[in-house]
Amino acid sequence: MDTFGTYLRKRREALALKRAGFSLRKVASMAGIQPSYLSKIERDQEAPPGEETIKRLAAALEVDADMLLAMGGKVSSELQAIILKRPELMSQVLQELKKLPQSAVLRLVREVRDGNW
Repeated sequence: MDTFGTYLRKRREALALKRAGFSLRKVASMAGIQPSYLSKIERDQEAPPGEETIKRLAAALEVDADMLLAMGGKVSSELQAIILKRPELMSQVLQELKKLPQSAVLRLVREVRDGNW
């Protein structure tokens, strides 16, 4: 599994191959950070930034913000609020999910998303 920085770099480079506008400078500008800072993040010389910066990077790189936050070892304030509403239940859900194979988790996600109860 890629580190946070490696994932960012690979994603940016993959997008740059498909269309213009994904240089390090352009993505840094879209995220509201300095290119030198993004470069250090991509080379894992800096820890993942805070929630808002990661959300801006996710938008710039066209990826899910919660996924990118998780890769950075963080949980969005929105997910934290969801967990805090039902902490015991959410803990149980997560503990059970970690025991399941990927295919079972994907099936569960599809069922919840599609409303197939």
